[in-house]
Amino acid sequence: MRQHKLALCKAHYLEWVPAQTRRFIEHYEMFNPHERVLVAVSGGKDSLALWDVLYRLGYQADGLYIGLGIDNDQGYSSESLRYCVAFAEQHGLKLIVYDVMQEEGASIPEAARHTRRGREKPCSVCGLTKRHIMNRLALDGEYHVLATGHNLDDEAAVLFSNTLHWHVGYLQRQGPVLPSRPGFIRKVKPFFRFYERETAAYALMQDINYIYDECPYATGATSIYYKEILNRLEADRPGAKLSFYLAYLRAKDSIQFTAESKREGLLLACDSCGQPTSAPGHCAYCRTWDQVRERMQESPFPE
Repeated sequence: MRQHKLALCKAHYLEWVPAQTRRFIEHYEMFNPHERVLVAVSGGKDSLALWDVLYRLGYQADGLYIGLGIDNDQGYSSESLRYCVAFAEQHGLKLIVYDVMQEEGASIPEAARHTRRGREKPCSVCGLTKRHIMNRLALDGEYHVLATGHNLDDEAAVLFSNTLHWHVGYLQRQGPVLPSRPGFIRKVKPFFRFYERETAAYALMQDINYIYDECPYATGATSIYYKEILNRLEADRPGAKLSFYLAYLRAKDSIQFTAESKREGLLLACDSCGQPTSAPGHCAYCRTWDQVRERMQESPFPE
């Protein structure tokens, strides 16, 4: 690992990753051993590796899988669920499965076809849906924290995008820990300092079976383009991504964000689901899915 000026054999690597994860958790005060953690799992290497590490470290970690109904020729959602179930059964862990089709009446691709923003790609509907469900189920299940498997490559690409476009509000909120506030669970990213290559190596060495395919709708995503740019920089300057992200975290406290970006805003309870919303009436999630169900009744097969 040139970026760390470190080389490890398999045995020591499988010790190093959990030890580093524990150090990150404690240093950034993500959660303690007495708190219940809900891990969002997708069947991919990062989320299953994170669940494995937390389990081996002795944390109280359950898994949450959200079935999106993205079943292309390879059966993406069905396959990803199969890997999550197999992992949970192998280690005797609890896995919560939330099926969007069963609960909301439409898969994510179907819902996207009935919304203006989602007709080209369902990513916006998918992101909105996953964020709402993860937060709601974590709170309903009385968990203390929600953990996701975002790695350094993910975080550096988002930071690069937010800096490139000066999305000040997003920059102010980006970090390994998003504190809880009324109606919102604490969110943490214990793997945020690991390169994607490192989490993949851990999964392979630990014999974790995971889905190799990316979401079929990820093709052409700008985040992948930004990752490719950063990978070229990393090839010439090992450790560049880590330095870029950690330097931002150090500088973040001294950055003078505008009053508008700092303002949390008055949050109200959604009239339908009770989750926080900045707009009176229904939250964005309920408005979107109410629209989907209404349009599905009017025209089940939109062009």
